[in-house]
Amino acid sequence: MGLFSKGPKAAREPAYYRSATNMKTLNYRVYYMGPLEKAAYFLLGFAVGAAVGYLFYGGIGKDEFGKPTELTYALDAVFAGGVGLLAGVKYLPMRTKQIIAKRKRKLAAQFRDMLEALNTSLGAGKNVPESFAAVSDDLKVQYEEDAYILNELQVILSGMANNVDTEELLGDFGARSGIDDISGFANVFKVCYRKGGNIKDTIRGTHEVLSDKMEIREDIETVVTANKTEQSIMIVMPVVLVGMIKLMSPDFAGNFATPTGIAATTVAAALFIAAHFIGKEVLDIKL
Repeated sequence: MGLFSKGPKAAREPAYYRSATNMKTLNYRVYYMGPLEKAAYFLLGFAVGAAVGYLFYGGIGKDEFGKPTELTYALDAVFAGGVGLLAGVKYLPMRTKQIIAKRKRKLAAQFRDMLEALNTSLGAGKNVPESFAAVSDDLKVQYEEDAYILNELQVILSGMANNVDTEELLGDFGARSGIDDISGFANVFKVCYRKGGNIKDTIRGTHEVLSDKMEIREDIETVVTANKTEQSIMIVMPVVLVGMIKLMSPDFAGNFATPTGIAATTVAAALFIAAHFIGKEVLDIKL
């Protein structure tokens, strides 16, 4: 990582690094939940999974008069607990990916604003260090104090004040960000800055490309929003329908507890889950 020291070899990628000036810097590529956060999300997934498991498989093992037996209660606990446990375990990595993706989207938008302000400062005749300082002051008005881009600008300014090369600071920022646009800009900046290229044109071009990509991404999101809504409805509909059947027609709902009903329910649930993940991959359009 150049400026960042990981220390002893770790089993997993660290969530933070230390800059050349010993500032704590965020690794945007990973996210590790704290114990309370992990427990909360696990319990949420467990609760939803257990409810669905009980709804689909509850009531198995009743006697010939339709009365629940000890076997019924045992199977209810097994199915509800098993599905809940599986849902809780699977939800944690899914939620982690969602948090990382959201964090990267926010950082990319803030980086675009940084490039716009940087281009303006360079256009006013300031050199690169002065421009980064001016950008930091400008963005403090626009963003909250703990915004990602403000923290990164503080790392860059601190490094430049201690004679660390700007291109190395940007390179480490790009590596930690996990965003191709930022790492690509860092590479172009390095070549241009050292070879005497036109930094202003480079930054302006990068800003224009990044802005265009974000506008296209927003247009695509607008187009597929309806499909994503339909997808969410379709994954919930089987649960709603089974719940309505069991509530409104208990006698008919008894068919779900038969071997044929259990098999049909399992196959149908598997097909819906598979369709959900396939649809999610299709609608996840990356630029």
